[in-house]
Amino acid sequence: MTSTFKQLFVLFKGGIVIFVIIAGLLGYGLGYNLETPLSSLHLLFTVIGLAAISAGSFSLNQTQEVLIDREMDRTKNRPVASGWISSRDALFLSFILIAIGTVTLYLAEPLAAVLGVFTVCLYNGFYTLLWKKKWAFGAVPGAIPGAMPVVIGYGAAQADIFTLECVYLFLILFLWQMPHFWAIAIKLKNDYASGGVPVLPVKIGVQRTIFHIGLYTFVYVGVAMASPWLVPARYAYLVLVWPMVFKLLWEFAKYLRSEGEQGWLSFFLWTNLSVLIFLFAPVVDKWVYVIFNL
Repeated sequence: MTSTFKQLFVLFKGGIVIFVIIAGLLGYGLGYNLETPLSSLHLLFTVIGLAAISAGSFSLNQTQEVLIDREMDRTKNRPVASGWISSRDALFLSFILIAIGTVTLYLAEPLAAVLGVFTVCLYNGFYTLLWKKKWAFGAVPGAIPGAMPVVIGYGAAQADIFTLECVYLFLILFLWQMPHFWAIAIKLKNDYASGGVPVLPVKIGVQRTIFHIGLYTFVYVGVAMASPWLVPARYAYLVLVWPMVFKLLWEFAKYLRSEGEQGWLSFFLWTNLSVLIFLFAPVVDKWVYVIFNL
């Protein structure tokens, strides 16, 4: 049972599913109208829908990339690539989960279901089949579906995603993905090369990739610092966002000075923590202000 659970956790990319749920909840929290009673059932539908549709999408991704996964040390032991589960069975599970997720999101809010299907089409269609395999900068448009969980959560809370709040959430999650992914790509560039995936460091080299990491990092922290013009920003903004901005820039400076040879893990971990802080802070400021009038 333990082995089966571990394999299913890898098949559905459970760690990323947890992050999707957290991002969706933060989007839900910022979009929620605090003047209306909170429905636990509505929130539950949102969480289950996000979990199911993302798990199905990730499982489908592994059936699509089984040949690539078998060529890379990092992925060759994944359930489909290793033969633990057949591509047919994984595909069946994928469609079942995507269907469950879509229906459940629809019960929460029809817009959320539409956004969920749109995300699956972008990720498993355009990104997996085209952008990732053909283009060194495929991570940039590929970051669009990666940024959608927070938008889905926001859209589940209110049927209007064309707000400055939602734009902020999307931009933070979108911009974060390039430093996050390209730092991994530098570390594992030989593995990606073995799989025939044209990631940025494989195609243009490490130094130019670090330049692009820096470019997106500065824009990313710039959006975070500009959050008072987009979202509720009070005490959490001062206490959490500003210190994190300086810490992240300091970690990037160390990473840059080492030319990508040192400080990789520290920069990577602080980048991942920063995205949670930048999404969490406006939610805290909104709820604290409304509930406690602070």
